[in-house]
Amino acid sequence: MAKIVVTGGSGFIGSHVVDALVNAGHKVTVVDYRVQPHRSDVCFENVDLMDLSSVLSATRGAEHVFHLAAVSNVNYAYKYPVYTTALNVVGTANVLEAARINGATRVYMASTVWVYNGSPNGNGLDESTPFYLNGAGHIYTSTKMACEMLCHNYKQLYQVPFTVLRLGIPYGPRMREELLIPVFIRKALTDQALTVTGKGNQYRNFVYVSDIAEAHILAMSNKAINQTYNLEGPRKITVLEVAEGIRANIGDRVRIEFVPERPGDFGGKEVSAEKARRELGWDPRVEFADGLRRTVEWFRQKWQK
Repeated sequence: MAKIVVTGGSGFIGSHVVDALVNAGHKVTVVDYRVQPHRSDVCFENVDLMDLSSVLSATRGAEHVFHLAAVSNVNYAYKYPVYTTALNVVGTANVLEAARINGATRVYMASTVWVYNGSPNGNGLDESTPFYLNGAGHIYTSTKMACEMLCHNYKQLYQVPFTVLRLGIPYGPRMREELLIPVFIRKALTDQALTVTGKGNQYRNFVYVSDIAEAHILAMSNKAINQTYNLEGPRKITVLEVAEGIRANIGDRVRIEFVPERPGDFGGKEVSAEKARRELGWDPRVEFADGLRRTVEWFRQKWQK
């Protein structure tokens, strides 16, 4: 049993990582700001990540620090770029500095597959693909690139071990309600049409959140020390497949309406998760149809309370 801190452990992905760590027998402390954890059998530290002394205190004695706290809503990041940069980058520096001073065994940094946004190649992108800064495209993406660089800096300068996990597009219970899948579910449950742009061919390689959480457990392997892994979903899921899947779960009364395609819609890039499969044995197990069914049922119950 290890003593583990999860920053952002009250959030969507973080809460599932907490579940996986507790189930694996670890002692977990959630570090978050104002938002209580979803379960009562973990410790909680109410901490602003931009306050280094508080981060130092909250992480003292932790062997492993899973750092998932960040501004992750890209619309919020667009509206508040300075705050987003401060929290994501300075907050990460504070976590790394605390790990250095406290002698933590390793820091696990939650990054994103969006760091590949600027790549001129659309297929077969892997961990060896360089950052293309001209095409980063978003404050959120740039902050994650900077956080990855800080992890390497702290390893090279201060010998703080790290593992970077570039998360794919997660879905599942507790996800933010303004995202595509919950928006479609709410519309379907309130007899509103699901609007699909163009032919609905835009895609994401969705990955169920419990599969992402399981990858965090596997990343505790010594093989993952100072390594970076893509945690991408196993196949393309189009917007149309999402809409049709929700209709299959809720009923034929759900209407799907097609509207003209928007200029500049992001079609998607193909990111390889082969390294995680090869080195960590990570293979997403939840099929999209099953994960979507669980997600629909969770939101149905939440909104009917």
